[in-house]
Amino acid sequence: MSEDLRALRDYVTAKDGTEYVGVADGLVCMHITHSHLTRQIVDIRLDMHATIADVKEKIYRHCGTKPDYMTLILKNGASVVGILDDERRKLGYYPVQHGMTIHVQDNDPFSLAKGGGLDDVSLVKKYEISEADYDKRTNTVRNYKREQLAQDPNWKPPVLPGSSAPHSDLNKVYDAESVKGIEVGQRCEVSPGGRRGRVAFVGTVPELAGAPGESYWVGVVFDEPVGKGNGCAKGKRYYECADKFGGFIRPTNVTVGDFPPEDELLSDDDEF
Repeated sequence: MSEDLRALRDYVTAKDGTEYVGVADGLVCMHITHSHLTRQIVDIRLDMHATIADVKEKIYRHCGTKPDYMTLILKNGASVVGILDDERRKLGYYPVQHGMTIHVQDNDPFSLAKGGGLDDVSLVKKYEISEADYDKRTNTVRNYKREQLAQDPNWKPPVLPGSSAPHSDLNKVYDAESVKGIEVGQRCEVSPGGRRGRVAFVGTVPELAGAPGESYWVGVVFDEPVGKGNGCAKGKRYYECADKFGGFIRPTNVTVGDFPPEDELLSDDDEF
């Protein structure tokens, strides 16, 4: 447990003597520290009827030090109470209490925990493959791309339905051609969300961010208050509608046609 979590626990319980009220009889909550590890195990529940050998086995699974190389030191705060040195004795034989600490002294000269070996992940050598070895593999994206380009020098990776490259919208051109067939007064449906309404404006809106040059928008009056505007763009009015009934939509997100009004509130994240 980190220092922050430990501080939070101490703040919540205020060490009021009730933090261990719910612990079952025969169990004791103790902290485990280690001579090589910076992390600590807080409030681990140990069976008072377990032998010290059993306790070592349980601690081994948490810290990695083999039982034969452990020395268990019982502490109450900073004070040493004693050594849990008889593996045949049960834990309850010793004067253990809730909140005490068992400090593990790691005596293994080849311990993996030394020097942060089990704490510092930066010390773990990551697997790396050379460019030459990667090129030799056949079941890779690089090899697939190489095979496709060998068959067709103009091949481009396919775009999955519903996917798009990050920020691709910034590079799209929304010119007069993009709003061809969209006219004021037509019924329409806006995606995402299938929100319905009528077209109230078609044209450029310099106040809105977009690709360089002329950028066309479609102003929509929704049937329900599912928009984010009222027909204005940065204070300039382009069409009339009530607040939250309007929105400026990219032409590719507007479909005109026979879309009668329906009572369904949906949301949208791609409008201005």
